[in-house]
Amino acid sequence: MADSQTNLAWATLLDIGPPDGRRRLHDRLAHALRTAVRTGRLTLGAAVPPSRALAEDLGCSRWVVTQAYAQLIAEGYLVARVGSATRVSWTPHTAPPRSAAPRTPSRPPIRYDLAPGLPDLRSFPRRRWADAVRTVTGSAVHYDLGLPDPAGHAVLRTTLAQYLQRSRGAEAYAHSVSVCAGITDGLVRTCRALRAEGITDLALEDPGWGRLRDAATSAGLRVHPVPVDHDGLRVEDLERTPARAVVVGAAHQFPAGTVLSPARRARLVRWARAVDGFVIEDDYDAEFRYDHHPVAVLQGMDPSRVFLLGSVSKTLSPALGLGWLVAPAAMTRALRAANTVAAAPPVLDQLALATFIDRGWYDAHLRAARRRFRSRRDLLVHTLAIHMPHSRVAGTAAGLHLLLHLPDATDTRAAVQAATAAGLRLADLDDYRTEPSPQRALVLGYGNISDTEIPPAVALLGEVLRTAAPRPWPDAGR
Repeated sequence: MADSQTNLAWATLLDIGPPDGRRRLHDRLAHALRTAVRTGRLTLGAAVPPSRALAEDLGCSRWVVTQAYAQLIAEGYLVARVGSATRVSWTPHTAPPRSAAPRTPSRPPIRYDLAPGLPDLRSFPRRRWADAVRTVTGSAVHYDLGLPDPAGHAVLRTTLAQYLQRSRGAEAYAHSVSVCAGITDGLVRTCRALRAEGITDLALEDPGWGRLRDAATSAGLRVHPVPVDHDGLRVEDLERTPARAVVVGAAHQFPAGTVLSPARRARLVRWARAVDGFVIEDDYDAEFRYDHHPVAVLQGMDPSRVFLLGSVSKTLSPALGLGWLVAPAAMTRALRAANTVAAAPPVLDQLALATFIDRGWYDAHLRAARRRFRSRRDLLVHTLAIHMPHSRVAGTAAGLHLLLHLPDATDTRAAVQAATAAGLRLADLDDYRTEPSPQRALVLGYGNISDTEIPPAVALLGEVLRTAAPRPWPDAGR
């Protein structure tokens, strides 16, 4: 390397530091070069300048550079060959050791998403949500940016109370509303409060969402499954358990898709009064009802005995992590006392949701979503009828999923596995049951799939079920 090829960049690269009476100059240069190699600033195979050129750049004697080079050659950081430049011979990046164990094959990419639980993420109202965030970021007063109220910001609690009164028929007030991270978080908080009040047994719908069971047991409650039929929770079976609290999807049960009948609503409230207990209403995706207006919440029938849980996970996005919990007035103090370390969602997100609701954007989003989901549900039901005319569809009146009932001997578990391998995501109803049932069914969600994807997704499902059915699967259109 010619002298002209070096410049003051080397002086910048090598931080030799100020004079140090404890270390000689060549030791400080060796330390600087060693650090540059270890941190990757000098990479494997890179040439260092000739000693004369570097000495001129650094304003030191050539002996200082040669001593530093010699030290690093001895340590294995540099290598010198006759007729060639001195180069870096060490790298901090080493190849990972080879494992004798066989590699686990990676999951195939998902082509079609018919799994339940997600809204239409493509249609998230990005612009208006960004406008809401921008608005509150600019208008929030300084004390809004301090330590958040564990129960949630007063502005959002007031907005939610008003929204739940007018849209869900709830008896809700700002002081009874707590802001939480979602339904699971709200249930954990509720179960802790019940446990503190001496309630140790909780009933859950069967089939039901497994995370509700996990939330209850994490709070120290014993769980009792209660079956669901076409009228919703079987209250007569609930009455035979030791439970003094029950979680119920009154407006739209997941995954059965049933609505709690008026007679059972009344009987459930009577049960709660008789056992001095509580109903925990999971409002899930009840805003999406297609045959008539959404059924009002059970909480309005007896606010002193019913907790109400809700969130925007199924209406906007689970990524927001925003939900609410309306507690009976007599339980509000116990709820807060039992959850002293519970953290509310970020304040600016709470204020953004309040703005989103107050400006009418949430209602407008729900109206558009209902139209979109009704059309998509109809397309899915029609396409299933073409490809699987002998199957039965249920739970279509509301929500973002339906049940596809199949011949009893169908191997639904194998069908789900084969579908996953083919890039189609769906769910087996048995995954939500306490015990397997001879009645075979798949849970098909239509929230997070586009209309154009439904025909090929159903065609692929038909191919998968031909291998899992107990008898030959009829060809499409026959």
